[in-house]
Amino acid sequence: MPEKRVFSSRLLSCLIAISMFFLILSCSLLFRIGDNAFVPRSIYKLIVVDQSIESRSNPCNDLCSESKQLKPVASCDPDQAVLKVFMYDLPPEFHFGLLGWTGKPNQIWPNVGNFSEIPKYPGGLNLQHSIEYWLTLDLLSSLTTSVPRSCTAVLVHNSSQADIVFVPFFSSLSYNRHSKVEGTGEKSTNDILQERLVEYLNGQDEWKRFGGKDHLIMAHHPNSMLIARWKLGSAMFVLADFGRYSDQIANIDKDVIAPYRHVVRTIDASNSPSFEQRPILVYFQGAIYRKDGGVIRQELYYLLKDEKDVHFTFGSAGGGGIRKASTGMAASKFCLNIAGDTPSSNRLFDAIVSHCVPVIISDEIELPYEDVLDYSKFSIFVPASDACKKGYLMNLLRGIKREKWTEMWENLKQIAPHFEYEYPSRPGDAVDMIWKMVSRKVSTLHYKARRKNRYNMSLQFLNSR
Repeated sequence: MPEKRVFSSRLLSCLIAISMFFLILSCSLLFRIGDNAFVPRSIYKLIVVDQSIESRSNPCNDLCSESKQLKPVASCDPDQAVLKVFMYDLPPEFHFGLLGWTGKPNQIWPNVGNFSEIPKYPGGLNLQHSIEYWLTLDLLSSLTTSVPRSCTAVLVHNSSQADIVFVPFFSSLSYNRHSKVEGTGEKSTNDILQERLVEYLNGQDEWKRFGGKDHLIMAHHPNSMLIARWKLGSAMFVLADFGRYSDQIANIDKDVIAPYRHVVRTIDASNSPSFEQRPILVYFQGAIYRKDGGVIRQELYYLLKDEKDVHFTFGSAGGGGIRKASTGMAASKFCLNIAGDTPSSNRLFDAIVSHCVPVIISDEIELPYEDVLDYSKFSIFVPASDACKKGYLMNLLRGIKREKWTEMWENLKQIAPHFEYEYPSRPGDAVDMIWKMVSRKVSTLHYKARRKNRYNMSLQFLNSR
């Protein structure tokens, strides 16, 4: 009798093991088999296999372990760099202190050579405007031999040797986290910091030298620097767009348009779903009811919501919204970038790293790197007046053949790395591209200054001999 019980127990265990094997196999086949699968194979790889994409550009995800060691390399030679930058040693409350970082007494900057000591930037939609964080980290790392990086911009300690003076105020973070008045105070921390910054800069010899024209100030969030922008408007701003600025304060001649930091996962070029593997023709998920120029979103919603192969719904970052957008864009051929409260939005850059051909419906938009990058090779521009005509947009997009779409898709895969914020920076990434844009603006600035002062400079030179 005991032998029968042992045999039955073994038989039952074998049956359970075999059942589990076939269950796992059938689930795998359900997702992966053939071109008729419920989920296209490339999207399956995106969702199930490549779980590390999200953390690649955050220095404090996979880079903050003690086992992560970088080989020492030669520090950047200032004479070989494209841009020489002098940075003010502002107190931490203007930059990394806003992230909760506290160093040792009299320590202004974190040790960027040790990844475990770099403060994390808050996730979610806060990341959109984190440009200030990446540029500051990159400058600090130019003095650290243990961090291999792009050598486009380097820090110099003598302001007279610098091409540009960098103001390390995390203005977007200050607005996002500290713009509300707390307790019984009369002013918010954000307002107080702006006022203190204006007072500080106006007292610096570097500012007085050219009236601030050779200073670089980051104000990427449209609502950041609302107080200081009017008093520091002579400086070069790093912005998302010009939607909430007057021409006197910000314009394309002197300022730099930087890409948002995307919030969806980056698709690896080798695993990017092709034309047939993207069943959704047109994709939009976001706030639909907006003010100012964003009312067009509402008009397009009523035109497109019932169209076949169109995903046009309300969405937000919460409740898994970013994850849903990642999956949805990866499954779509065209992604709508429609003007909202301002001409630009993060949605364009999410589309680019998803290799979903952007359809830009924003007449006043300014685009990053447009002086060196031809967006018409990988994007479609549609005037708002045409997009709102019944049937116009769908006829246009349905008329684009597979071959043309594939050409734009291939171009997207080539240019997508230009929109990645990374630490350490790499040649051609977003940080590197922004420094090069700044360098081109500085060249124009110096040209105008020298041309205006040619007689004074000549007299000074003759009198010095």
